[in-house]
Amino acid sequence: MLNRALKHFSRVSDVLFRRLRIERDITIFPDDVFLTSYPRSGNTWTRFLVGNLVHTEEEVTFLNVERLVPDMYKHSDHYLRNLPRPRFLKSHEVFDPRYRRVIYIVRDPRDVAISQYHWEMKQKSVNDGYPIEDFIPRWIEGIYWARLANWGDHVTSWLSTREGRDRFVIVRYENLIGNPLPELANVAKMLGIQASNERLTRALELSSADRMRQLESKQGNKWVQTRYTRQDKAFVRKAESGGWKQILTAQSVRQIEAAWGRIMSHLGYTLSSDVPSDAGLTSLRK
Repeated sequence: MLNRALKHFSRVSDVLFRRLRIERDITIFPDDVFLTSYPRSGNTWTRFLVGNLVHTEEEVTFLNVERLVPDMYKHSDHYLRNLPRPRFLKSHEVFDPRYRRVIYIVRDPRDVAISQYHWEMKQKSVNDGYPIEDFIPRWIEGIYWARLANWGDHVTSWLSTREGRDRFVIVRYENLIGNPLPELANVAKMLGIQASNERLTRALELSSADRMRQLESKQGNKWVQTRYTRQDKAFVRKAESGGWKQILTAQSVRQIEAAWGRIMSHLGYTLSSDVPSDAGLTSLRK
């Protein structure tokens, strides 16, 4: 009885003093900047880019990224509330009207699906031999991130409410690969940073996929995100776009495009199958 009472008191204390990781209900300040995306869309890469852009006094690694650009799901609200402001926070939440400044990262869902497939294997929720063509329908349904809905619902929740507004920047993963300098310059502008080409180039070089792979090989077993996952599978994989063309079956591609063709076209992703693509997001705003 005494032990139960003590546990209850401890739980109440944690809630009252906001020490718990309470995810969507964390304390939010008006000057916060949220790096938001659907999972496996390039959020960690963007955390490195923003961290290296903002913090010119030190280089971002997997050992300090949780202090410089923390993952809101890995820390207590008490810890997050005591960070220096403005805070730069990783989030995977669907639209939240309390987010005043948002960097929203999008990636071709055909590539997101593959990245998610390998992440599920890394954290041992999917076996190595599980066919990706069986994985895709479940991923489209949003089974692996049920609380966050599926890719299309997540993207629509943000674009239909914030696209085109001040303090909301869309970062395309593919643009970061193909033409990163103007993409990062656009982020700097939203953050009010007068970034020289030297400063932008420094952030890009320190956040390159090669450097992140090197850091992961040394620090991956210590980083809170990957500490308890399979160390034989990399977190930072190929960091490329268009890999789905060699990996996904035609049926899997059709399934993804049939689910979200209009949204994909709106974001500039070329469809390979004959699905509706002319409405964009305009119909979602009506």
